[in-house]
Amino acid sequence: QVQLVESGGGLVQAGDSLRLSCAASGRTFSSYAMAWFRQAPGKEREFVAAISWGGGTIVYADSVKGRFTISRDNAKNTVYLRMNSLEPEDTAVYYCAAGQNTATLRSREIRAWGQGTQVTVSS
Repeated sequence: QVQLVESGGGLVQAGDSLRLSCAASGRTFSSYAMAWFRQAPGKEREFVAAISWGGGTIVYADSVKGRFTISRDNAKNTVYLRMNSLEPEDTAVYYCAAGQNTATLRSREIRAWGQGTQVTVSS
């Protein structure tokens, strides 16, 4: 089982950028597809982006396409989410997730969740 720890959240202004990191423990990180989800107050947790184990397949939610970039460094057991042009609507707790592949992750078949990191975007 892989354990996930997110970091990099914070309070920023609209238009700013942030980079979230998710550090994984365990020797099997490179065998997992990874994803980011987010949950705003009073809303369901929603899919943001996913990346295959080798990085060859990447998918985004329409709401973040063109502004967010997911990437991974298997040598560092870390997955990243670069968020540009942040909007108040991006305010949420962001969660890292591990799964079998990008399709199953998007279908919420999750093998491990992180504890989340708060991102707050002020207008």
